[in-house]
Amino acid sequence: MKVLVAMSGGVDSSVAALILRDQGHDVVGVTMRLWGGESDTGCCSVSDVDDARRVAQQLDIDHLVFNFSEEFNEHVVAPYIQAHVDGITPNPCIECNRHLKFDRLIERGRALGFDAVATGHHARIEPSAGGELRVVRGEDPKKDQSYVVHMLKEDDLAYTLFPVGQMNKSEVREIAHRHGLRTAGKPDSQDVCFIGSTSGREGFLGSRIAFRSAEVVDTDGVAAGQVDAVELVTVGQRRGLNLGGGPTRYVLDVDVPNQKVVIGQEQDLYVNSIMLNRLSWPYQKDAVNLPTTILVQGSAHGARFEGTLSLVDKNMARVDWKTPQKKIAPGQTVVFYDVSDRFVLGGGVITR
Repeated sequence: MKVLVAMSGGVDSSVAALILRDQGHDVVGVTMRLWGGESDTGCCSVSDVDDARRVAQQLDIDHLVFNFSEEFNEHVVAPYIQAHVDGITPNPCIECNRHLKFDRLIERGRALGFDAVATGHHARIEPSAGGELRVVRGEDPKKDQSYVVHMLKEDDLAYTLFPVGQMNKSEVREIAHRHGLRTAGKPDSQDVCFIGSTSGREGFLGSRIAFRSAEVVDTDGVAAGQVDAVELVTVGQRRGLNLGGGPTRYVLDVDVPNQKVVIGQEQDLYVNSIMLNRLSWPYQKDAVNLPTTILVQGSAHGARFEGTLSLVDKNMARVDWKTPQKKIAPGQTVVFYDVSDRFVLGGGVITR
C-alpha cells in the first residue's frame, strides 16, 4: 500500500513512518509548512522541518514539503485573531487538525494517488457495534489525542492510519532509540506554533490588533478594578486582573463590545448546562438519537463529566450536567464520548 505519512519532526510521526515502512508499505513522508512567520514553539519551526527530513533520510524514504501557509492563515490564524477581538477563547490546534492536518492532507493524498495517509496521533480507529468506523481513545491515557481528531468522518477514517495509537509513549520512544532516530529524545510540542515563547500571546495579538481597556465589576455591578486588554481575558481566569488583595476571584464573563469583565467567587463559575454550536457529527445518525447520556471532555487532556446531550436545533445543542460543572470559556471545543469513555460521538464549540 502507498502511504503518505505526515511527519511533523516529532518522535511520534517518526515512529509511525518507521512502523509502516517495516510493515512493507511504500512510504513517503511529508511535512506541512503551515506558519510562515517566526516560530520557536509548537511544530512549525525550521528545525522541525529539518528533523523530519533527516528522519526520512534515516528511514530511506522520500520526503515532501507541502506549503499550506495560505490555508493555515485563513482557517487558523485569522480566526484566532478575530476570536480575541470578539471576546472568545479559540482553540487553534483543533482548527489546524480539522482544516490542514486532515482535510487538506487527505485531499492532497488522494489527488496524488496514495492509498492512505498516516499521522503520529495517539488515537485509534475501530468499528463500533454497528459496524461503522469510529475514533477511539489512544492506548496511552496521558497522551490520548482523540479529542483533537474528533471531527474525522467515516470516509476520512477509512483512509487514515494511526500507527502509534495502540502504543504507550514510552514504547514509542524505545523504538525510536533502538533505531537511532534523531527525534528519539525530542520533547513533545506543547504550544501554539505561531505564538513565540518570548513575546507570547500578548505580543502576537498586540502587533495585530489594538487592545482596549475594560472595567472589572463584581456580580452586583460594583467596580473592582480595570484590565488593560480585555481581548486577553478569558472565562475562568483568576490571575492578571489587577484586583489587589482579598479572596481569589474568577472571571465569569467577558463583554468586549461594552468593555466590561465580570468577576465572582469560585462557586459562581458552576453552571447546570452549556450551549454549543458549530457541531461536528462524524456519524449523522448520532444526531437523531438524542437526547442521550454522554461523557464530555472540555480540553485536550481534561477530565470527563457526565451529561445529557440534546439538540436545540440543527445548528445548536445543549448539555445538561448530571452535577454542576465549572463554566468553559466560549470558543472552546468540547468532545462527546459514549458512556464507556472509548468511542468519540462528536463535538461542538461553547457559545456565550
